[in-house]
Amino acid sequence: MGITTLFLGKEESLYKLFFSLKKSKRTMIVEKKAVKMKILDRTTANKPITHPVKVLQFGGGNFLRAFCDWMFDVLNKTTDFNGSVVVVKPTERGDYKALRAQDGLFHVALDGVRNGTLVSEVSLVESVSDVIQPYTEWDKYLQLAEQPEMRFIVSNTTEAGIKFSENDKQTDFPPHEFPAKLTLWLYHRFNFFNGAVDKGCILLPCELIENNGEALKSTVLQYSKHWNLEKEFAAWIEKHNYFCSTLVDRIVSGFPEDRKEAIENQLGFKDELLVAGEDYHSWVIKAPSIVKAELPFAQTNLNVQFVEDLSAYREMKVRILNGAHTSLVPVGYLAGLRTVKESMDDSVVCNHVMKVLSTEIKPTLSNFSTAEIDAFINSVIDRFKNPTLKHFLIAISLNSTSKFQARLLPAFIEYTQLKGVFPKRIAFSLACMIRFYKGDFKGDKIAVNDDVKVLDFFSQEWGKVTKEEQTIDDLVQNVLSNSAIVGTDLSQYPGLVKYISEALLAIDKIGVKAYLNTL
Repeated sequence: MGITTLFLGKEESLYKLFFSLKKSKRTMIVEKKAVKMKILDRTTANKPITHPVKVLQFGGGNFLRAFCDWMFDVLNKTTDFNGSVVVVKPTERGDYKALRAQDGLFHVALDGVRNGTLVSEVSLVESVSDVIQPYTEWDKYLQLAEQPEMRFIVSNTTEAGIKFSENDKQTDFPPHEFPAKLTLWLYHRFNFFNGAVDKGCILLPCELIENNGEALKSTVLQYSKHWNLEKEFAAWIEKHNYFCSTLVDRIVSGFPEDRKEAIENQLGFKDELLVAGEDYHSWVIKAPSIVKAELPFAQTNLNVQFVEDLSAYREMKVRILNGAHTSLVPVGYLAGLRTVKESMDDSVVCNHVMKVLSTEIKPTLSNFSTAEIDAFINSVIDRFKNPTLKHFLIAISLNSTSKFQARLLPAFIEYTQLKGVFPKRIAFSLACMIRFYKGDFKGDKIAVNDDVKVLDFFSQEWGKVTKEEQTIDDLVQNVLSNSAIVGTDLSQYPGLVKYISEALLAIDKIGVKAYLNTL
């Protein structure tokens, strides 16, 4: 059971027709060919674990599974990589129960245009061999450090994940922050192998922060110093572990609820972890030659590049692709839209995103030609319009405050320096984010998901407005001056507090789209 091509090329019209039908009609068509469903696990799929553990992965969400785990699976099936992945739950809540129940197996459905041809493929990913929850399996977690074949460490703990906390103790089992857990794991490995030079690791963080590899290395060394660990350990980290900064790119929309019957009947398996994404993918890795040699991506068709400098790649990708997402999410959601595709089909909201990219972000990208920027903007919009991806805005909204800081704030600052005025559309997206964090809109609850401190801050600020203990102007002043929320003191920008306050009032009075039409 490898890759199942559901529809390809010349069958594009059939593909579009099938998925344009109502769900009930699609189900009727599929049921004519229905097979007896099996529960997916390694026994029913006849897929025993055959590869030694080589990869420690912090996080088992949709993106890592449809990106890194999918890639490691390709390496196992097409090269001599020969390594499996152990997924570690980086937070206390949850246990990846479905991943455990399916013995690490899941399918990835990829759709898009490849060389001018519409493709839709479903593949079984077999690379994950185990799951560990360190909050309940701390000893098992540390024992992984004793595996001699262990070599690679991957993470995606969101932009807020790579940080230091002086409250984390060496005697915590486990400490709270992801880098603290990682430091103790590396320290255990250092001690177990007596500082052996060949037992260091290659670290590939996927968090969307600048120089994520360097940031992770710096934080690990900070914990080492904070806990007074041996200088020899710090030297081992510096010399024999490779912290590679990376840049990842693939839109992963999550579980394809509206297509699951068709896909599962085609496969003959019930898969609770089926994940959909776009065919397009890119992984740019800043690393020494030893890393490239140990990751045989060159022997595959995967779009993985090893480079000496990430900055140009990162600036283009983060500001345009990720910036488009972050400028869209609160605007589209408050406009009553729920997916990226729906938002792109709405002329007013789509125009807003295009204007953000072409008039406010584009001028800040001085390292690229106009043609290069325009081509990338158009490719991003095309990817957002992919008819097969159901990418929910609420899913993308996770940790929106830190995403604003990483993705839109740099362009906001540079645009203002260039033009002498702040970018009004980015500012409006910020206003929508502030309104989004109120947690309800027009009687409907919004499932805001962020750090507890961030949620508490907005709850208190909006609560004061509701109780008439402060005005909207007061709230905006407090938000914009809180660098923990927006990254710097934005209240110092002339006219910004007034502009966002007026936008917040207009959002409730006339609606998002009506206000956008006035810009």
